[in-house]
Amino acid sequence: MSSQNSSSKNTDASNPYDSENLKSVVNDLLQEATAQGASAAEAGLSVESGLSVTVRMGEVETMEHNRDKGLAITVYFGQRKGSASTSDFSPKAIKDTVKAACDIARYTEDDIYAGLPDEHLMAKDIADLDLYHPWEISAEEAMQLARQCEDAARAEDNRILNSEGGSVSSHSGIRVYGNTQGFLNGYPTSRHSMSCTVIAGQNEAMQRDYWYSVNRDASKLESAVDIGKQAAQRTVSRLDAKSMPTCKVPVIFKAEVARGLLSHFLAGIRGGAQYRKASFLLDHLGKQIFPENIRLDERPHIKGALSSAPYDSEGVMTRAHDIITDGVLQSYVLDSYAARRLDMQSTGNAGGIHNLYINHDDVSLEAMLKEMDKGLLITEVMGQGVNTVTGDYSRGATGFWVENGEIQYPVEEFTLASRLQDMFMGLQRVGNDLDTRAGVITGSWLIDNMTVAGS
Repeated sequence: MSSQNSSSKNTDASNPYDSENLKSVVNDLLQEATAQGASAAEAGLSVESGLSVTVRMGEVETMEHNRDKGLAITVYFGQRKGSASTSDFSPKAIKDTVKAACDIARYTEDDIYAGLPDEHLMAKDIADLDLYHPWEISAEEAMQLARQCEDAARAEDNRILNSEGGSVSSHSGIRVYGNTQGFLNGYPTSRHSMSCTVIAGQNEAMQRDYWYSVNRDASKLESAVDIGKQAAQRTVSRLDAKSMPTCKVPVIFKAEVARGLLSHFLAGIRGGAQYRKASFLLDHLGKQIFPENIRLDERPHIKGALSSAPYDSEGVMTRAHDIITDGVLQSYVLDSYAARRLDMQSTGNAGGIHNLYINHDDVSLEAMLKEMDKGLLITEVMGQGVNTVTGDYSRGATGFWVENGEIQYPVEEFTLASRLQDMFMGLQRVGNDLDTRAGVITGSWLIDNMTVAGS
């Protein structure tokens, strides 16, 4: 798909999140597309603003205010498709942008899978999911919070020698989507975060680690002091790391690392990977992928959650449903185009997943360490050694060596190797230490056996 971009210095209205005004802009786009001969069209618009502040070693390092807006139109002439975008909302820009999209469409090839979403799948009743909590924080207040966060980290342990900074950010925006099937809706959202990254040193060795908190409602963020202390404790715990011998051992991935494993799973079941035949889970619908006790389900309508949405980026209604039941794959992750390529139906996932949960055992990370007895606790992975076409997994890692169910010492400079298929089937436990800071929610994973390539 081709696109065309333009920009303008037009100012926003006094209320940048006036949904009715923004809906009228999208409606104008759709009407103009019809007037210029398009058989169908869809349009999206976004207005966003935010503040980000970073303090390093007690001094303000960066402070950014951002205010962005843009709109995009996709037109269809039968099965031919063209798209264009602009940041100018004026009537002339709307007309010019639609014309650019139409001109592109007239020169593209027919694509029998192109077109608007199926009308019967469009969201009808739009629930309020409590996704908008603006944070009236000034730049000065954000600086004070960031400084407080970093100060807490630096004061936690005298081995904290340097800092990459404490940061505070607050962002709000609205997205409006409409199409010529009669769908037109939009709602505002917010997202706020606080983080800290510090560096510790001992015996000429240096280590770096961090901690962060994110929420749609700033009042639900962890405190600046707690975030700073957690960042410092995590960093200091990595000092005096030892190397690992090559071996095969059980492995526990901490929750924030285990989330990445589920992201690889999602990459394998996305519609694009399936119809391109570029997935380690090709044609696995109805097949066993995880042990029988594992369930993975999408919960898009949780109030206030980071990835909740009443509809996807095509206006298709989102719905709670199982992706894995009893370890068996029940559904791919599909937008309308991929669904048509696979002779299936959209799952309401244009734009991504909405709160994917894995069921967990009533067991803490400490109890999982006891159960593992001897092996590795992984706290970070690095590198690009994941092949979602073959499932081959090989990544550098750091963490802790565990014996007799207790952490013994930090370890580094080793590689974990396996196949994603084997890792999924080797999943023994999912802990109750759920990390809810993203759209994929999981606790720590205990996997029965992995190859460790060390010194």
